[in-house]
This record gives sequence, structure tokens and C-alpha cells, in this order.
Amino acid sequence: MDIVKKSLILFVEYLQIEKNYSQYTIVNYSANIEEFALFMQEEGIAGLDVVTYQDIRLYLTKLHQMKLARRTISKKISSLRSFYKFLNREKLLNDNPFSLVSLPKKEGRIPTFLYEKELELLFSVSDLSTPLGQRNQALLEMLYGTGIRVSECAGLKKQDADLYMGTVLVNGKGNKQRYVPFGSYAQDALELYLKDGREQLIQKAAPNDAIFLNNRGNPLKAGGIRHILNELVKKSAANLHIHPHMFRHTFATHLLNEGADLRSVQELLGHSHLSSTQIYTHVSKDQLKKTYMSHHPRA
Repeated sequence: MDIVKKSLILFVEYLQIEKNYSQYTIVNYSANIEEFALFMQEEGIAGLDVVTYQDIRLYLTKLHQMKLARRTISKKISSLRSFYKFLNREKLLNDNPFSLVSLPKKEGRIPTFLYEKELELLFSVSDLSTPLGQRNQALLEMLYGTGIRVSECAGLKKQDADLYMGTVLVNGKGNKQRYVPFGSYAQDALELYLKDGREQLIQKAAPNDAIFLNNRGNPLKAGGIRHILNELVKKSAANLHIHPHMFRHTFATHLLNEGADLRSVQELLGHSHLSSTQIYTHVSKDQLKKTYMSHHPRA
């Protein structure tokens, strides 16, 4: 399987240099290819050039037997298809048997989001007289007010936030940058935290330019954000199961429910493809009822 390892090294370089993919994505691609290489070894398949459509069908059967989600299987096959496509481009292989494989249909799950009353509960629990309370409020307002990913939020630097313009420069997937506006609530919360709470927290640690700090004054990580959100839910006494991505779902859902166009929401979320944004075109039951009551003659 040395040829697989050598080919994988070339493919990783391609993903890093030409495609500018994130390290997270590259690690997943590599793991999927290495997993298939192990399958080849178990089945006595001599090399990448002799893999057939029937071999792939057998591999798919094994993945299904492992009871993996359709989305997970799709990602594995997509990684291998890209790998073979690259090898074809480099003239290292002539065929791409994965091009014959159709990916499993997505499960069409509707993203979970928060209702406005649930948000109000969360926004009311932070003690704004304390540094951590100010930080938590700014964190909530930024996540909901911009729809940025948790990893993007954890990576924000002081110089990225323009309080005068009400925008933040976000470093997204694949090192793609975008400017995202935020409203008056997020601006007020961020201003208070940067002038007061953050100044107190930074005194506990070596100087750094991260916006969001932990209680020791060091940059807050994604896991820390998750923990903070869980604690805020407990304080609000709300019967909610929150994951940080829900704020991103809520941001997109509320914008679309209030009439924002899909292309604008795509731009704000930093989605490369419109299809990624279209999962948010569902509407809440309250919005459906409101529309019905406003427009149906017999409502």
C-alpha cells in the first residue's frame, strides 16, 4: 500500500496549497482514504488502479453494515471520488470508478433553532456588573447577531471588530474572509465588554488580542463557548438542549422568516454553495400561523 501513501501525500499537498482547505477538512479526507486503503488490504486489492465498481459496492455494503449515517457515508465516498479525480488529473491513474457511484440521498433534517422567547430568557441571565457576565452577554449577542460559526467566534481578534461601522471581519472555512454586520444590541454588549470586562480579564494573563477570554485571561476556545452556553441555559431555567451551532441556525431562520433573500443570507453565513443555505428555507410554526391568520379569508 506504499503507492496509496505516496498518492495521499501528493493529494494532501494539493488540498493545502491549491484548494486552501482547512486542516480539519484535510484530516477528514485523509482518514477516509486511509480507511479505504485498509479495506483494499483486507480484500487483497493490489492497487488503486485495479479497484472496480464491484469493489466499491462491497465497500458501501460494509459501511451500511456499520450503521453509519447516510451523510457520513456520502462524505467518505466524496473524499475518495475527489482523490481519484486528482490522480486522474495528475495522470497517475486513467479511470475513476467512484464516478459511477451515486451518493446516498441526504436525510433532509430541518435544523433546530431557538424561538424569540427562548432567546430572551438566555439574554436576561448574565450579570453585566461582572467581567464574565459582560463577556457572556457579548458572546450571546455576537453568535446570534452575526450567525458566525463557533470556531470563527473563538478566533476573533480585537482588530477584527469595527465598532464604528458595526461590522466584524470573520476568518471562515478555507481561510476565506468575509465582513459580517452586527446590530445595536451586539454593539452595546461588545463595547461594554471590551472597555470593561475584557480589560479586567486580560490582567490575569499574558497580553493577547483575542476578543473572547476565559476566566484566566487566555483566549476562549470552542469547547469553552459550549460550556458557557450550557451554564447559561441552566441559569435561565429553560428546558433547552443547546449546541452552539443553534445560534447560526437561528440567525439564518429568523432572517429568512422576516423576508431576507437567500443570496444575502448565503453571503452572511459564508456558504460557498446556495444549496447549503437552502436548508433554512423552512419556516417556524408560529410564522406559518401568522401568515395564515393575516392572509386567509376565513382565518
